[in-house]
Formats: sequence, structure tokens, C-alpha cells
Amino acid sequence: MSGFALLYPTCKLIARDSSWIMTKRILYIVPLLAAIVALLLWGYDLGYWRFNYPGHSNYPVRGIDISHHQGTIEWDNIKKQKVHFVYMKASEGGDYRDPEFGRNWKESASAGLARGAYHFFSFCKPGGEQAKNFLAAVPVDDNALPPVIDLEFGGNCKNRPEKEVIVRELLYFMGKIEEARGIAPIIYATNDSYDEYLTGLISNKNIWIRDILKRPGLPDGRRWTFWQYANNGRIDGITGRVDLNVFNGSPEDFRTLLER
Repeated sequence: MSGFALLYPTCKLIARDSSWIMTKRILYIVPLLAAIVALLLWGYDLGYWRFNYPGHSNYPVRGIDISHHQGTIEWDNIKKQKVHFVYMKASEGGDYRDPEFGRNWKESASAGLARGAYHFFSFCKPGGEQAKNFLAAVPVDDNALPPVIDLEFGGNCKNRPEKEVIVRELLYFMGKIEEARGIAPIIYATNDSYDEYLTGLISNKNIWIRDILKRPGLPDGRRWTFWQYANNGRIDGITGRVDLNVFNGSPEDFRTLLER
């Protein structure tokens, strides 16, 4: 019998034992990894951790943005937590109105917060129709923050028109709002929607950029005005998660946004 023939049963036994050891390790590791992932997701959902922690010294003016998804808010508790401003959803598309907007608009003012309204821009509705909806939803208030246009793909219509059509309707919407309220709207955008529709365009308008992974940098080197840095904030007075934002400037700079 050759040496290989003598060693073969031993090698086979070792291989079998090694395979079993590896299987046992996998049986231990997989549940452990699943538990770690579940723990991380649980902690993220509860707001125990996030990707961005912009310092108060660099961004002293901080705020939230809300809609009916936050339910009934206890506004007296909000300002106590160093929340300086709030933007709230007023309308969407050509006919939708946020059912909590009226209450939020009134009670946030009573709590002494700087407040503003935003409109979710539909890619599939004419700009004029959407402007009419927003203007009818939001009361005239010279002390309010500039109106905001929410431009993003998430939750929008799927069969959207060509880029040129969307940009044309967006500009028309902005023009009607500025004409009616005497102040240029701010554009809220995700990185994707900014790249698609805003890069190199509308350079004289303020940008509110969403980036929950890192500090934002716009591709055309443009300065941003607001930054939505987290979508899992937890604040007393709000049940569930809320978006967190900072203003890119000093309190004095922030006050200039209120100037007409």
C-alpha cells in the first residue's frame, strides 16, 4: 500500500472534522451577526446613534421639519430643547393639504419658534397649479421664514416628464411664489435630485440639502443654507422620529432670512 493510501483516511477524517468545526463556527457567527445588525437598527430607529453630529459651535441655529406623520405635537416642549426653527409641510402637488398644518402653524407661533412652510413638488403637476395650492394653504405672514420647495424622487410620481419640463415648471412655481409673497423660495433637495435638476442652475437661490451620511458638499461648489443631517431625531413633545436640521451661519445670518 502506498504512503498516500495510508494517509488518505487520516486526511479525510481531518477534513471532515475541519468542516464540522467550520459549520459550528458559522452556526454561532450568523446569529451573532444578525443580533448585532438588529441591535444597530433598533438603536438607529430610537435615535441613540446616527451618522452626523454637527457641532453647536459651528452650527448654533438648529431646527426640525415636520408633517402630519409626527402627529399632535406638544409645542411648549419643543423650544426648551434648543430648537430654533421649524418647517412644516403645508401642501403637495395640485390639491393635497397636510391635515396638521393649520394646528402646527398656529401653535408653533404661540411657542415662539421661527416657522416656515414647505410644499412637496410633484414632477407630474403643472407649476402654476401647485403654486395656487400652496398659496391657498399658507396664510400670509411677514414674520415667517421663506417658503420651501421640497424637490425629491422619494414619494414622487414615477412617470415623470423630461428634465426640461420639470425645470420649467419648477421655475414657474418659484416665480409665482416670489411674486405673491415677496421672497424667493428655498429649494430642499436630496443629492440625487440636486444632481439631476439643480447643478449649475438657479445659482441665486438658497439650497437646503439632505445628507444623513456625511457633511454635504454640492457638486458645483455652491454654498448650502440648510442641512438635514438626520432623519431619526428624538425630541420631547414629538412621538416617533423627526428630521433634524442646521442652518449654515450665525444667529445674525439666520435673522436675515426673515427680512423682506
